[in-house]
Amino acid sequence: MQVSPFSIPVVPDWEGFVRCLRREGTPERTHFIELIIDGEVQDLICQRFGLLDDLSPGDQFYKYKKQIVLQSFLGYDYLVIPGSVGESLGFSHNDLVTVDTAALQRQGGRSYVNEHRGPISTWEEFETYPWPDPASYSTRALEWFQENLPDNMCMIGGLVGSIYENISWLMGYETLCYALSEQRDLVTAISQKVIDLYRKELERILQFDRVKVVWGSDDLGFKTSTLISPKDLKEFVFPGHKLLAKMSHEAGRPYIMHCCGNLHRILDDLIDDVGIDGKHSFEDTIEDICESKTSYGSRMALLGGIDVDFLCRASEAEIRQRVRHTLSCCLPGGGFCLGTGNTVANYIPVENYLIMLDEGRRFRLSHG
Repeated sequence: MQVSPFSIPVVPDWEGFVRCLRREGTPERTHFIELIIDGEVQDLICQRFGLLDDLSPGDQFYKYKKQIVLQSFLGYDYLVIPGSVGESLGFSHNDLVTVDTAALQRQGGRSYVNEHRGPISTWEEFETYPWPDPASYSTRALEWFQENLPDNMCMIGGLVGSIYENISWLMGYETLCYALSEQRDLVTAISQKVIDLYRKELERILQFDRVKVVWGSDDLGFKTSTLISPKDLKEFVFPGHKLLAKMSHEAGRPYIMHCCGNLHRILDDLIDDVGIDGKHSFEDTIEDICESKTSYGSRMALLGGIDVDFLCRASEAEIRQRVRHTLSCCLPGGGFCLGTGNTVANYIPVENYLIMLDEGRRFRLSHG
């Protein structure tokens, strides 16, 4: 077991975290955020620092307690539920599997969606598809964390709202592109079905008052543009996110959104029409987060921002310098939480990830 990699302790503070998301002034310290920490990374950190020594693997709530211990150790103020414990809606897709070449290799390989053809390309397949049943959606994790999460931590409800993603995955991206010309009625039906399922999921999530934030997730773009036209996104996808944001706001929760890709053509719509309160996922080849802070920081929170490719390749000195620079640009006034530009993938060197967190902790005391 190794000693802590962190030079400064952090105590969870969900109230400060939410104030920061709401842009209610410069926070007293850096708050951190991640969409996903890959299981291989979680397990390595837990093993390296002996985080689970006091837990029994036979405990029926072992995986829940593990998340509390791990998130607290890393300095997060929240848990993403049900996302982090894998108990959310499940859609079946045509998945393919390849060998995982990451240093922390994933058992069973790395899966990805067949982009040529999904399980629904005709009306008959739409009618026979095994749609998830919201009535069978488990709230077991939400119920347990509602009662057992430490008082200084909160839940983020997510990851809801993969509306475009599921339309694309259910049809296959190639099939979807043809259908947008030849079968728009089928695209409409799939969209409405997916939106309704997420509406019902969010209704159940919002029943738990320790859910203080809702996190939508829907990758809409790639390096230079959106995956389908802005016009089609406004017709088939945005109404769903607008509904989820409205439900969140009526319940007093911010609605933040993970969305990869170049969103320059639609970001004003996401802020002004859909009503997102924050954006997660930033890639240097699209836009540096400090530029986004200048452009959009007065209108929404900016989340993450330390490019994944950079984290994979940079030295310790480069990571620490970049974290300080990013915090100097983005922390004033609030509306910024530090994290990777996407997720803590199992190919990011764990040491580099921990260096990012450590420098974030240091910054809040010496520059806050």
